Amino acid sequence: QLQAFGGGSVQAGGSLRLSCADSRRTFTNNGVGWFRQAPGNEREFVAGISWNGGSTTYKDSVKGRFTISRDNAKNMVYLQMNSLKSEDTAVYYCAAGRTAAAVSQKALYNYWGQGTLVTVSS
Repeated sequence: QLQAFGGGSVQAGGSLRLSCADSRRTFTNNGVGWFRQAPGNEREFVAGISWNGGSTTYKDSVKGRFTISRDNAKNMVYLQMNSLKSEDTAVYYCAAGRTAAAVSQKALYNYWGQGTLVTVSS
């Protein structure tokens, strides 16, 4: 079971670090992704990381601001978010992929955790 946490309220320009805990070792050998869903919008891809952390991929609008990482010894995946903008406001979800790769397609993720809310005020 995956659980995302670390969300909160922050002013524009601030930082937050999200964490995704894998209590059942669901993504030990799998790629992991972060997605987000703002009110009225579809859930969208934010960042993905391969099973060993060797490959990452990002949504264009977060490149250079967000960094995804993982610690397989702790069964954890992180999303460091810097220079936050109001448009980053959303519920953020982590998900385990069907493969070991870092991918952006939502259909390639099959285990989803509970989300955590990030609110960025301008």
